[in-house]
Amino acid sequence: MKKALLLGESWTTHMIHQKGFDSFTTTEYVEGGQEFRAALESDGWQVTHLPAHTIEARFPSSAAELADHDLVVISDVGANTFLLSRAVFGRSESEPNKLERIRDYVIDGGGLLMVGGYLSFSGIDAKAKYAASPLGDILPVEVLETDDREEHPEGAPVLVQAPDHGALGGVGTEWPPLLGYNRTRERAGAQVLARVKDDPLIAVGTAGKGRTGVFTSDMSPHWAPPPFMEWPGYAPLWRALASWIAGA
Repeated sequence: MKKALLLGESWTTHMIHQKGFDSFTTTEYVEGGQEFRAALESDGWQVTHLPAHTIEARFPSSAAELADHDLVVISDVGANTFLLSRAVFGRSESEPNKLERIRDYVIDGGGLLMVGGYLSFSGIDAKAKYAASPLGDILPVEVLETDDREEHPEGAPVLVQAPDHGALGGVGTEWPPLLGYNRTRERAGAQVLARVKDDPLIAVGTAGKGRTGVFTSDMSPHWAPPPFMEWPGYAPLWRALASWIAGA
């Protein structure tokens, strides 16, 4: 059975409701990525999801434990979540660098997929900070060091450049438009399989013995609107991309 480790895809929203003189607060916790998980699980994958707030405590504690997975997926969670645990930030204790561990896992033959979002690649206000991280040099695109979000409420068209590549699953060239993505630059030696506007949407490459890939838009709303989520190619695309990066 193929195993994937999904990191991120969760958020907490704290809202202030002001009604004249009075106000009150509500808090909502949400986990995303269910459609992505379902796509892989329907193809025989075992998917372990570590929501963003659990990465500190539940991230694999050894290289061997991480190597038990065929694929690591980072989606909408910034580098600081991996680097600043309570031990490091609150007590100034040293501990292994989780992003270095992921980099070494890939170089030794693992697969890494980064999926877009407000805290992927560079992200909103450049807070995701992956450009200068240990993963910056192994991704098949170059990450910007400024806010990289491209918002397109009108819908950004997708241009498929390599429809026959195994990582695209034979889903054709007619894809629903997306509402936004993280802007990146092409990296020499990598292959861009699909573009959104003029920028990479799906790119793949190698690092050491492993493979890497990116999908620079969302796996779920808001950048992935209902027509994309309901598109018949949604599940076949994720299954093929995951399998290719995992070396299948």
